[in-house]
Amino acid sequence: MIEGVKVKKLVKHCDDRGFFTEVLRDDEGLLSKFGQSSYTETHPGVIKAFHWHKKQDDLWFVPKGMAQVVLHDLREDSATKGETQVIYAGEDNPVLILIPKGVAHGYKVLGSKSVGLFYHTTESYNPDAPDEERIDFDDPSIGFDWETKNR
Repeated sequence: MIEGVKVKKLVKHCDDRGFFTEVLRDDEGLLSKFGQSSYTETHPGVIKAFHWHKKQDDLWFVPKGMAQVVLHDLREDSATKGETQVIYAGEDNPVLILIPKGVAHGYKVLGSKSVGLFYHTTESYNPDAPDEERIDFDDPSIGFDWETKNR
């Protein structure tokens, strides 16, 4: 586990009509403040990686499809600097993932269904000064193997 990353297992309350899930509550202390909430969909097989933030924390929830979420700690003052963490998130594993600033993150869509990703941030997006640093998905300093192993 990367220092500061939190994963909250979500509980589904099912009945004959469907299900209900609480995703985020203000009394859980996951976000230090609220900035923005956004949604994206990504097609099967696509890799969106890596980027990281200097100012904002991200909170991710994948309600549709399955994603291989990959985190890499870039923070100089972290006990887990240089470590990589993989989390499988989506319909088969409903979790909420807190990604602290300074932790590079990205994901690969698994299976044949698009992934839907809600992400909540502690800062609003500023197009004039975006808080987003990019790293190639295959950067050798991270060295992550994105190939699906089919174990």
